[in-house]
Amino acid sequence: MADTGAVKSEDTPFEGGPMDGRVLPVLLGPTGRPPKTYRIPVPDAAGGPPTVLVYRLVPRGHSRMGIQKGWKYEYAPEDKAGRLKWPWSKPDRPNDRPDDGPADTEG
Repeated sequence: MADTGAVKSEDTPFEGGPMDGRVLPVLLGPTGRPPKTYRIPVPDAAGGPPTVLVYRLVPRGHSRMGIQKGWKYEYAPEDKAGRLKWPWSKPDRPNDRPDDGPADTEG
């Protein structure tokens, strides 16, 4: 196997959902922080598309002096993280499809 001396990881706990209580080594980014979201694809037993579990990064806690103790992942079943959102983007609305034109009201 190749030497991965430059790649750093951190044992990060998971809370909630199917991964509750587990600790996994998560690769750190260039700033020394784990990714904001962690996606775990779970294969379907019937051969269908895999289910994706989404976990969101949150602070693990703070010391008495206010120093952050580390990071943990919390289960986010309804999270749509990973979609690129810009500050000027419109909020998601269910009927955000363009119309085909004015409705024909005359019979």
